[in-house]
Amino acid sequence: MMKKGLGKGLGALINNEAIEENTGVLELKINDIEPNTAQPRKLFDDEKLVQLAESIKQHGVIQPIIVKKDNNIFTIIAGERRWRAAKLAGLNTIPALVKDFTELQVMEVALIENLQREDLNPIEEANAFMNLMNEFNLTQEQIAEKIGRSRSAIANTIRLLGLTNDVKKFIISGDLTSGHARTLVIIENEELQKSAAEYIIKNKLSVRETEDYIKNLLNKKDKNRNTKSKLENPEYKYVEDKLKNILGTKVKLNANKNRGKITIEYYSNEELDRLLDFFYKRS
Repeated sequence: MMKKGLGKGLGALINNEAIEENTGVLELKINDIEPNTAQPRKLFDDEKLVQLAESIKQHGVIQPIIVKKDNNIFTIIAGERRWRAAKLAGLNTIPALVKDFTELQVMEVALIENLQREDLNPIEEANAFMNLMNEFNLTQEQIAEKIGRSRSAIANTIRLLGLTNDVKKFIISGDLTSGHARTLVIIENEELQKSAAEYIIKNKLSVRETEDYIKNLLNKKDKNRNTKSKLENPEYKYVEDKLKNILGTKVKLNANKNRGKITIEYYSNEELDRLLDFFYKRS
């Protein structure tokens, strides 16, 4: 089932008048086709591939894959799962549409198709968004517009890349949801972050229960350091929330008697530029 609200969607990119059209479906040799190394989806369910292969044996490949020709090789833009299943089914050829896409359009189509099919785990999504930002200088706002999500949703997904590798594996395996993971991001100590994730999984905590658990965990950690916990002081919490709303990012206020510091977090160069522009305009 397709997701709604994903920007203009895959069809709009394919039918864009600025793109050279080739509307004829070709039967291409399986061995003349190779996967796209920039494909955002890295994991494929073997059991589901086998099921799809069985279906292809009976009914064939109903929906053509989309490819781009590079010399004598065709690179997959959309439909790698169908191509893999067709190989398993023993097919020698597969129906395909050949499109003359730019590198950016290739990444956009591959990302949108996977999002529509809900095929990406949160870490794959985060890496795909970061690649668009780093390789094509897209802002979070531009990515949000292309796929039909809010800028804050893009920013929250990218934040997951700040987690430890162990916690990322829990997300990829489905043991932790992105909601749980966003709560864990605020734990800076890697060992504590991992142990907290294991506790959440073991006790099957809901996202709300996880938020309370992390809050109490950090509160206890601060007390052990003999610092005044910002979570206990409503005035400090008010200042944090106020700055968070103004700056649009996480703000930490650490106070001890008459001294302290304010930490403003950012999760990409683009977000840092946005914050710097904010302060420059008010200087």
